[in-house]
Amino acid sequence: MHSFRYRNGHLYCEDVDLARVADKSGTPVYVYSAGTILDHYRRLDAALAPLDHLICYAVKANSNRAILKVLADEGAGFDIVSGGELYCVLAAGGDPALCTFAGVGKSHEEIEYALARRMYSFTVESEAELAYIDRIAGAKNLRAPIALRANPNVDPRTHEYISTGSHENKFGIALDRLATVYERAAKLRNIDIVGVQMHIGSQITEAKPFADAIKKVAPLVRQLKSKYGIKFFSIGGGLGIVYESSFASGSLDWWNADHGTSAKHQLSIQQYVDAILRPLRELKLRILLEPGRLLVGNAGVLLTRVRYIKRTGQKKFAIVDAGMNDLIRPALYHSYHEIVPVKEPSCRASVSDAAVTSKSTRLRLATARQESKTEKIDIVGPVCESGDFFALDRQMPELRECDLLAIMSAGAYGFVMASNYNSRPLPVEALVRGDKFALIRHRQTKEDLIRGEIDPKWL
Repeated sequence: MHSFRYRNGHLYCEDVDLARVADKSGTPVYVYSAGTILDHYRRLDAALAPLDHLICYAVKANSNRAILKVLADEGAGFDIVSGGELYCVLAAGGDPALCTFAGVGKSHEEIEYALARRMYSFTVESEAELAYIDRIAGAKNLRAPIALRANPNVDPRTHEYISTGSHENKFGIALDRLATVYERAAKLRNIDIVGVQMHIGSQITEAKPFADAIKKVAPLVRQLKSKYGIKFFSIGGGLGIVYESSFASGSLDWWNADHGTSAKHQLSIQQYVDAILRPLRELKLRILLEPGRLLVGNAGVLLTRVRYIKRTGQKKFAIVDAGMNDLIRPALYHSYHEIVPVKEPSCRASVSDAAVTSKSTRLRLATARQESKTEKIDIVGPVCESGDFFALDRQMPELRECDLLAIMSAGAYGFVMASNYNSRPLPVEALVRGDKFALIRHRQTKEDLIRGEIDPKWL
């Protein structure tokens, strides 16, 4: 669930009218709900109560310092994949002793930086990396805590670019090699074996791949616990979020409704935990989880304004001021993001959602929304690429120039993947808490685009 809903004809984030944010900051602007992030974190934390556990937020999903501080203040750990992410966590007040460091290509400088800050564990992805960390730790007269990453060769049934747990992927060490590599690690003078890790992919919407992977790795985890006294088993992240019907999923009614066998319903936090809890309890180890998208994905939207309406003989386009450089997921993955007007279409504005109490009234409103006038339209950006789109042939309420739109489910892998392509400044970010909001990143200026560039001094 999330905190975006219509109220008196306007789209609100918690108790803030999103039009007010856009008026203050301009567009495009990312807007995040602190309440939604905390709700998701606390739901997961409560569901895992039967286990000794640590939730390590995957910083790569959204690394804004204000977001990290919200989670650090709640006691979260962090899963990082670069020295830069560790720096951001520390700047937000995060505890390095609750941080794990993953990634297949850690540099010498990154490993030194993490060792100096006494991180919880390095997630080791290869035998070559294991030897590299040992040499660097030895040069510093330190011991590096490590967990080898197991690749269980499980199909996560997700997009090929975000699958990480099969033999086709670059991540981790094959399960049949893992015991041998642990034996090698045990002989290294500057290595402390503290755990084992796995992560099979992202945006997974079924419980079975998670349960299958745990089942495959658990026997080896027991052996490692007996032989090396490991302290934890990290099962990674990957629990998916609602992209289709994401706006409706903010209501408890949607989760309780029967969507039929063909509907793309969502795996809930409790269903996920129910599927993995029993085998994890039997291990009697600390369990680490590394969710990213789950905590922040549906906690954010990208606000963008329609610049022009363009009609051709075959198509109609809404050209908006956000582009693929601001949110690349549709261009990169052909991923779906629901898009809703910030001003509720006229047929929807007669009754405030907050005032609706009867189920019959809610159903009547839902029917009216479905029957409202729509048109098929492409929603595209200003970037000079045909792949610069957010929706193709999408049924939308009739759009006009200057209309403000919210691209839903943009809290994860949105701003963090943004670029200056076409020399476009990066957008603003804002955070909402209750009835207040704050800008948490300024829009880049034209001067920022060339900052750091220098005139050539030929050598």
